[in-house]
Amino acid sequence: MFLFLVLSFKMMAQSDIIIKNQTANDNVISIASESERPAAMLLKSYLDKSFTNLFLIQNEKKQLEKNATIYLSISKLKTDNSFVIKSDEKDIFLIAPNIKLLRYAVYTLLESWGYRKFTAKETYIPKLDKITFPKNTEQYYKPSFEYRVLLYPDAYDEDFRDWHKLDWHLNDFNVWGHSFGKLLPPKEHFKTNPSFFALYEGYRNDESLCMTNDTVVDIVIKNMQKVISQNPNAQFYSVSQNDDVVYCECQKCSSINNKYGGPQGSLYYFLNKIAKHFPKTKIVTLAYLHTFKPPKRLKLQSNLYTLICPIELNRGIAIENDNTSKSFRKTLEDWNKTSSHLYLWDYTVQFSNYLSPFPNIHTFSDNYKFFKNNNIKGLFVQGYADIPGDFTELRQYLLAKLLWNSDIDINAVTDDFLRGFYGNAAPYIKKYLNLLTENQQKSNSFLDIYSGPVQSRNTFLSPEAMDQYDILINEAELAVLQDSTLEPRVQKLRLALEYVFFEQSKFYGKDQHGMFTINENGEKSIRKGLTERVLNFTKRCSELGIYELSEAGLSPEEYYEDWLEITNNSSPHLGENLKVDFITTPAEEFTGKGTYGLVDGARGYKDYNINWIGWYGTNPEIELLTNKLNFNRIKINFLDDQRHWIFLPKKISIYGFNNNEWSLITEELTEDLTQNTDIKINSIVLNHKNFTKFNKLKIIIENQDDLPIWRKRKQKKPMVMIDEIELYKI
Repeated sequence: MFLFLVLSFKMMAQSDIIIKNQTANDNVISIASESERPAAMLLKSYLDKSFTNLFLIQNEKKQLEKNATIYLSISKLKTDNSFVIKSDEKDIFLIAPNIKLLRYAVYTLLESWGYRKFTAKETYIPKLDKITFPKNTEQYYKPSFEYRVLLYPDAYDEDFRDWHKLDWHLNDFNVWGHSFGKLLPPKEHFKTNPSFFALYEGYRNDESLCMTNDTVVDIVIKNMQKVISQNPNAQFYSVSQNDDVVYCECQKCSSINNKYGGPQGSLYYFLNKIAKHFPKTKIVTLAYLHTFKPPKRLKLQSNLYTLICPIELNRGIAIENDNTSKSFRKTLEDWNKTSSHLYLWDYTVQFSNYLSPFPNIHTFSDNYKFFKNNNIKGLFVQGYADIPGDFTELRQYLLAKLLWNSDIDINAVTDDFLRGFYGNAAPYIKKYLNLLTENQQKSNSFLDIYSGPVQSRNTFLSPEAMDQYDILINEAELAVLQDSTLEPRVQKLRLALEYVFFEQSKFYGKDQHGMFTINENGEKSIRKGLTERVLNFTKRCSELGIYELSEAGLSPEEYYEDWLEITNNSSPHLGENLKVDFITTPAEEFTGKGTYGLVDGARGYKDYNINWIGWYGTNPEIELLTNKLNFNRIKINFLDDQRHWIFLPKKISIYGFNNNEWSLITEELTEDLTQNTDIKINSIVLNHKNFTKFNKLKIIIENQDDLPIWRKRKQKKPMVMIDEIELYKI
């Protein structure tokens, strides 16, 4: 069977053992002791649903049957993390070193007979006349990776995890992920002992620790002792940086960093002290952001496990074939020289838009072979967590299979799943998947986990491509029409196309494919029926348990409320479609629709990817050719999104051009920045009776000189984002 890794296979005869579905003879599952009974009961529960005559469970010592028997036994094997399925002339034997692996053997045998667990709720159980197994065979099964965690909705179900041989980090870790804030809480220590925390950019910052402070080491060790004593059965304990790029730059930490190759130097200097104190404890840390590369010339304690987090990889092409992944391949090579305990955190979905199509499934097989060949021992595969995103069911199924065996025939497994889960719609779903991939590959564009439908509007989510996808999903829906089980599964895929259409319609505004239409009087209004479609979309999301549309936590209900807010931004202004020129060029990735985007009549809302135009570390200078238009008010909309380093400007100045020279008309100072975590749209209004006297205006916007203390980060600069520039007569 293609689903499983065969370490050795011996065949001595071509004929099969046959167990028939007939009542004349008893079918028997034999156990060596009571330890095997749970696994035997599990096997019996499935076979009894396929056979009319129920299977008997008997003790091996009492076994006198002449018919073929399935023997289950727990016995020591050469390697602990493996099991064996073998046969002689008459019987089948499942042998494993523990009950967990014996269950895995049971599920492996069942899959060879056509049973499938597609999702936590969908298990395929065939009706069988007989089951067969080749005589005189011996197959050893061992996973490609010693540790296998899948963070997708059905992985929260224990039976699904068991069937697919998955581990579960919430069971195996006591402290998981970013843990500095848990092991030395800032709320308890920062005010009284700021020196415990990182000296970063000249200020103490509670997002990280001072790695060379001996008291910090003592406190962390003390708290680790508590954690271990309270959870002695955990396999791993995380001692990891917080989710930020902050690290200590005090004299001692800087000296260590210089010695060992960067900020990761002081981290592993610190970790070595912790690990040495707990030599029998597996301590896991994240190689993430500023600690992504291994330390140089520093020997690591043998109980340190590194979880490599390649967050910035291109997800549209296999790592081994991607030129942009060259530095990651080199980093992995260096890690192999530094540590023998390498795990990897794989990011497999688009976190900014859970429902947007994300064509990376074709990379899974090659990437997991690459991981195995480069000594990755374990994987934490992050998906949508407990939220059903786009193609959740297929993604989690394929990834689960690859975690156990990176050498599966991915196309065969995909086809098998599609047939079983989508029935008659499967051929059209396969064409849809293939077309998504083909369009992405043709574009040769970087596939980012924090991108979205607007960024992909000229590549695999172009209007032309969307029409093609729509046709295929229509055909899929027709193939399962009125099938109460299959039709909703296809309809869930349509939600992705609906979401893309809505997001792109915000961007296009009053233009083709936009959310607004223009009547004969030049008035904007929402396209007929569009708001009702958005409402139906959000209702369907809620019905399917899609309670968030992105990692940021936007709910379907909030999405609809935001949509209504955007529809209210339909009032026209006098400056629409004026000629605009950029004197200062915007940041390359935030040019939107270019100069037209500032006067297109479609205002930006809370998503900086839609309609906003940004200047990164520079001062925007913009010219408007007004031709003495009759207006006396200029309204400029700014985005305030401090989490993404987007701030209000310091000052706005308006100049008019006459007699070949510029003269200042008016200017406006903004208030000092204050810390906030909310995303806001701030409109700054400048009034002056002389605006109308000039053919051309110049708007100069003074960006912040530096980042405020609370968002100061290395290699980051303040950004100003604008949309729209509006002109009025009051």
